[in-house]
Amino acid sequence: MSAPSHTEFATPFEQGNSNQTATWSQTVAFYEHLAAAFPQVLRFWQIGTSDNGIPMHAGVITADGVLDLETLMAQGRSVFFNNNGIHPGEPEGIDACMALVRDLCTSAPARAALGSTVFLFIPVYNVDGGQNRQATSRVNQDGPESFGFRGNALHLDLNRDFIKCDSLAAQVFNRFFTAWDPDVMVDTHTSNGADYSYTMTLIPTQSDKLGGGLGDFLRDTMVPAIFEGMAARDWPTCPYVNPIKQTPDDGIEDFLETPRFSTGFAALHHTIGFMPETHMLKPYPDRVAAMGALVATVLAFTVKNATQIQDLRTQARAARPAHWPLTWAPDYSRPSTFLFKGYQAVHSPSLLGNYTRLSYDRSQPWKKEIDYVNRFNAQDTVQAPRAYLIPQAWREVIERLQWNGVHMTRLVADQTLEARVYRIERVTFRPDAYEGHLFHDEVTLSTHTEMIAARAGDYLLDLDQPHARYAVETLEPFAHDSFFRWGFFNSVLEKKENFSDYVFEDTAAQMLRDEPALRLKFEQWKLSHPELLSDGEAVLGFLFAHGQRHREPEWRRYPVVALMKR
Repeated sequence: MSAPSHTEFATPFEQGNSNQTATWSQTVAFYEHLAAAFPQVLRFWQIGTSDNGIPMHAGVITADGVLDLETLMAQGRSVFFNNNGIHPGEPEGIDACMALVRDLCTSAPARAALGSTVFLFIPVYNVDGGQNRQATSRVNQDGPESFGFRGNALHLDLNRDFIKCDSLAAQVFNRFFTAWDPDVMVDTHTSNGADYSYTMTLIPTQSDKLGGGLGDFLRDTMVPAIFEGMAARDWPTCPYVNPIKQTPDDGIEDFLETPRFSTGFAALHHTIGFMPETHMLKPYPDRVAAMGALVATVLAFTVKNATQIQDLRTQARAARPAHWPLTWAPDYSRPSTFLFKGYQAVHSPSLLGNYTRLSYDRSQPWKKEIDYVNRFNAQDTVQAPRAYLIPQAWREVIERLQWNGVHMTRLVADQTLEARVYRIERVTFRPDAYEGHLFHDEVTLSTHTEMIAARAGDYLLDLDQPHARYAVETLEPFAHDSFFRWGFFNSVLEKKENFSDYVFEDTAAQMLRDEPALRLKFEQWKLSHPELLSDGEAVLGFLFAHGQRHREPEWRRYPVVALMKR
């Protein structure tokens, strides 16, 4: 029997006019056909259901035909994960992955090149958006003719949902990712931004944030090898063009992908992540080809260096830092350089209004070394506790920790524990909704040592475990994408009781006589706010909020506490 031909398993993109991308139903049918033809090579199955009730799928390929998760994990195999269609309007990865999987199925040498590495993929992650097809939502993009929409059925951007997990898709992804524990992930995208010569740009996990030997390996070895490999495939690649000022001429800086994003989420699991971003103005067939080359290049590097990557991840998971970084900022004092190929920026009067507009003149290409800021410093750190105590009432937080493999035990009896406790002194919300939440941009905390009454059934989270990083960066309220910043604990910001002014006026006067600390605070407040002394509600409100007589201990006390003593 002759080997199946590419024609027999041509992808919808290959069968079209080079400016068409596969629909969700075409994509699923394609993989089901392949899996039926090559059951010893490809396993393709449903991993969950979206908010719109649409099936979500994944696939796995190995060179030796071992396809079940339990066996692969027991064998300690390296896992390469390709996620596609998180933004279905950026579909290059959907089409490129189909061709790559087809080639792995039909070519024994291609499969053999995998070695012991597992090729894992999600063909279309945002299946809701994948079915919401049109040709107009990507304002700055050239092709394909029709494509999906960025938002899912809840109008959420799934590449902002990895921590809060409002969507069913993100909940499925958290569990799926934790179970398969990939060593390397490539999450495919298309860019918005400046104009330049490159078809492919690359966002790696920010190396300093990834940290330790794993971060050094990514920055000093893996990224240069990927750029070299892409150049050898005739797809020269540059870092993602995130200009320091308005245009690349003045330099670019790494994109800080916090845990709301796919690669930032992956870093919480010590997984090396990449977001390849093809240039939206390049022809669609070029973007598909460049994406296929990028995925193949990273896959080949992963196969070759699998043992080293796994060892570095093991070391990262074993680290027990005395202080955990919570926030990061670019270090402009030590830029590297990159030989960049750009186009001349042109500023001219707008025809629409009284301002100057930006455009790029492709007839004036340039090539020069520009600053590339690829080093970040930890801005805020926290002393590592021994453990966290999470009251059992906060079910949504506990669920997300469990989805991500965090080990917790439950107290078997009530007890009193000494703990580090945060009081929330000030919170500034975004003025408008952001991904379904009023995100807390600015947070001011005070730190106290208090005795906490813990209940039987509350959760104890010891940080001496492989998933400590996920726990710290979600439970520490000051971290970039903590559960607190996303509003999971908003109810503690509300005082539950209030007063009637005609009754409380006399009570407040007595409180000032009985509480010297309140009296001192009130005198300071009067000096700072003389204009409010004529506002009875403001005066009484201050005394009610700061006095001890009617104090609500839970008000503005962060519910998750840290146990410091060993």
